[in-house]
Amino acid sequence: MTSPPDRARGNGSRPSGPPKLPPLHCPRCGAAAEDLSGCAPCRAEGVGVNPVPPPADLSGLSLADFPGGPWGWPSAMPVPGPPVTLGEGATPHLALEGPNGSNGADGADGTGLWLKYEGANPTGSHKDRAMAVGAAAARAAGADTVVAASSGNAGASAAAYAARAGLRCVIFTTDRVPGPLRAQIDALGAIRVVRRDLAARNAAMREAVERFGWYPLTSFVAPSPGGNGYANEGYKSVAYEIARDFGDRAGTVVVPTSRADLLAGIGRGFRELREAGLLGRLPRLVAAEPAGAAPFTAALARAGRAEQERVRVASVPSPAFSLGEETPCWQGLDALWRSDGSAVAVPTEDFMAEHRALGAGGIFLEPSSAVAVAAARGLAREHRDGAVIAIGTATGLKDTASVAGAGAAAAGLPELAELTA
Repeated sequence: MTSPPDRARGNGSRPSGPPKLPPLHCPRCGAAAEDLSGCAPCRAEGVGVNPVPPPADLSGLSLADFPGGPWGWPSAMPVPGPPVTLGEGATPHLALEGPNGSNGADGADGTGLWLKYEGANPTGSHKDRAMAVGAAAARAAGADTVVAASSGNAGASAAAYAARAGLRCVIFTTDRVPGPLRAQIDALGAIRVVRRDLAARNAAMREAVERFGWYPLTSFVAPSPGGNGYANEGYKSVAYEIARDFGDRAGTVVVPTSRADLLAGIGRGFRELREAGLLGRLPRLVAAEPAGAAPFTAALARAGRAEQERVRVASVPSPAFSLGEETPCWQGLDALWRSDGSAVAVPTEDFMAEHRALGAGGIFLEPSSAVAVAAARGLAREHRDGAVIAIGTATGLKDTASVAGAGAAAAGLPELAELTA
């Protein structure tokens, strides 16, 4: 598709009166945000930083009563008015390994290795937590069109929540997006605009935002600052759910990381809980990345923070197609610094072996999620300071081509007697 239909070429906003959303400020330099493209002064220094709203005050709330999801505590979200929701959040925690290396049932005391399965969200990924809040923010801002640049999951989620909010949705992408994700975006009514590569995709989105006034749900400038600062607050609910279910037994949380929206949002959620006295300690956060495209791992190998925030690596194609930034978004580094965290680069053969092993155990994840589980499995064997929880960001149904032999016909059907041999 070369361009959206003519009706989508007007101003992307309706008159909406005074601003209804709280201001955003840069967590690195403190500057007020001029728009939703990240902090301009920091970008001029070569550092991608995403401005954020003021932290939520969770005083007087009870984790025992938290129902889950970004709207479980509406006051914790920066968006006024009715929520946009499809029932996102409240995803399960699945025990993968007990404290002595045994199977999941032995992990019931909260130690061992666990998976938080975000594939249980309505469109099959963690992006639903952000897009629910982002669509509500767009509506509060008076927008009629939202736009996202996406390798798949964010686009599918944006399409769903825009439709739920009654907004037009345009997704800029490339032809490398897996077929199931293309079908999902199209079925949900979004306009899908294909460009030759990521740079052209982002440039087209930037033109749409600047020329038409469309409301951006993802980033589109370089170095990337991360996604919409209001939308990303939805990721705090992952931390709230982990704290509700594990409390101070949560020792380490391992997050598959690209632009670090999820990592930073989880970190913000834990800090809000700690500030309100609802959590006794901050879990250690770990960024899990595919080897070969691991800017956080490369950054933390540097000596000083000024060096760390300016690292650049070459992006390398990987089965973990939704991971692979060239620079570390600053708020991801900040989340690691504040939690005494770390980063782990996982070789392709290791996370694909984990992908197959999880499938044999009944859990079908996207390869990007298997990166986190592979990293978490190693950490669980090294550290026993509470549970190690890997975030499984999406279902494997997003990219069925990653499964060896997917779609291949059987050479022949065995006799029934052979099946019992």
